[in-house]
Amino acid sequence: MLSCSVADERQKGGRVSKESLGELEELVLLAMVRLGEDAYGLRIVEELETTARRAVSRASVYVLLRRLEKAGLITSRREPAHEARGQPRRFVRPTPRALALLRQAREARVRMWDGIEGTLERS
Repeated sequence: MLSCSVADERQKGGRVSKESLGELEELVLLAMVRLGEDAYGLRIVEELETTARRAVSRASVYVLLRRLEKAGLITSRREPAHEARGQPRRFVRPTPRALALLRQAREARVRMWDGIEGTLERS
């Protein structure tokens, strides 16, 4: 499976670079979009559990966030600990490139789902 990213496909002797997101990458980025300015590791885990109904470990999300930042798909800012919050937090946000990849993923899914709902219901 690709992880954050770039898969090189060979077509008829030519090389075409195609970027795509893995499922967890897509879900984490979507959680970040939903959370807006308040997106950080623990909140992303909670969003995945409540909205996507996916159980994920904090560690896997933190590792993925580092990978996404290294790939240029997210940016982060650190805020020091506050008395009310305790721990310092690293807030994250998707880059324009990540948002473009999310749109492409959504478009691909819509195309793939088009016309098969009835088939799945009959199965």
